[in-house]
Amino acid sequence: MHMAESRRAWRINRAGSLDRLHSVTEPLAPPGPGEARVAVKAIGLNFADVFACLGLYSATPKGPFVPGLEFAGVIDAIGPPAGADACTTLQNALQTGTRVVGLTRFGGYATALNADVRFLRPLRYAWSFEEGAAFPVQALTAWYGLVRLARVDRAEVVLVHSAAGGVGLHALDILQGLGARAIATVGDPAKVPFLTGRTGLAPHAIIVRDGVRDGARFGVQLDAALRAAGAQGFDVVFDAIAGPYFRPAYMRLRPEGRHVIYGAADYMTRGARPNYLRLLPRYLRRPRLDPVQMIAENRSVLAFNLIWLWDAIERLAPGYDALEGLITRPPFVGRTFTFDAVPRAMRWLQGGESVGKVVVTT
Repeated sequence: MHMAESRRAWRINRAGSLDRLHSVTEPLAPPGPGEARVAVKAIGLNFADVFACLGLYSATPKGPFVPGLEFAGVIDAIGPPAGADACTTLQNALQTGTRVVGLTRFGGYATALNADVRFLRPLRYAWSFEEGAAFPVQALTAWYGLVRLARVDRAEVVLVHSAAGGVGLHALDILQGLGARAIATVGDPAKVPFLTGRTGLAPHAIIVRDGVRDGARFGVQLDAALRAAGAQGFDVVFDAIAGPYFRPAYMRLRPEGRHVIYGAADYMTRGARPNYLRLLPRYLRRPRLDPVQMIAENRSVLAFNLIWLWDAIERLAPGYDALEGLITRPPFVGRTFTFDAVPRAMRWLQGGESVGKVVVTT
């Protein structure tokens, strides 16, 4: 019989401000049926964590919650079998001492947690805990959007927004594995040398948005990049920004083009609380499409939130299996913070200066 133990966690009593995030020491019950207790070694940070704390994320829990969607650590206890065949098979494949990566529907900002074994996966050999924590959410996001939804094919031309971020880098690796051609955007010219060195993209295939919110100017940048690539338009747009960058990219989709949108970083605020005076005009000017016109143009928009997969567990194993072949090198961890510095880590991520993944170590 497993005994309860204590853990440290970052908890927010009510969404709406990052300043409400506070550290607590609290008991952790023994793992229940179908669960394993994981001693967390590293935590991956995501924009969804910041949006959830600000109260701008549709999946934010009501009342108090612990943020965090992904982690890496070591199993130190396993609960009794859950009874379901699939769950029991997974549980039998795991044992105390196994290094794992995991997904959790919030609750990841903790030094230990009880995780449903169906959301655990052995950490790849030779990967560090930091690299493991940088993988599940963002790699699965790139896989689901580009492979499952967009069905990217060899030689297709794909625009990848925020290409120097965690999802963007995974997306570029996947596109290379699929034999597709990528054109990337970044928000800061300082990220261009990193991106060329990491991915091999030519400078003319990288567009610097540089804070300019002018759709017409962005359209000119897109046209120049397409000309340099010898392409008539994009087959796929992979978009985590929306805002004024949505329509110029959408209008440059070829027939049968797919605009995949999975985020709205344009609504990210820089302070501890949402700046609604700044956000409201952006919300009112958000892109609008005419479905009848879309028929005539033969273009489509595919939108998703990865947290939906928490209710479609049967999708996870095929996703992980596909990623084994598509992404072979470890994720790029751009910066790490200690567990005590979680609020500072979130502010760093919020500021948009990061490259790769931001990870917290315990």
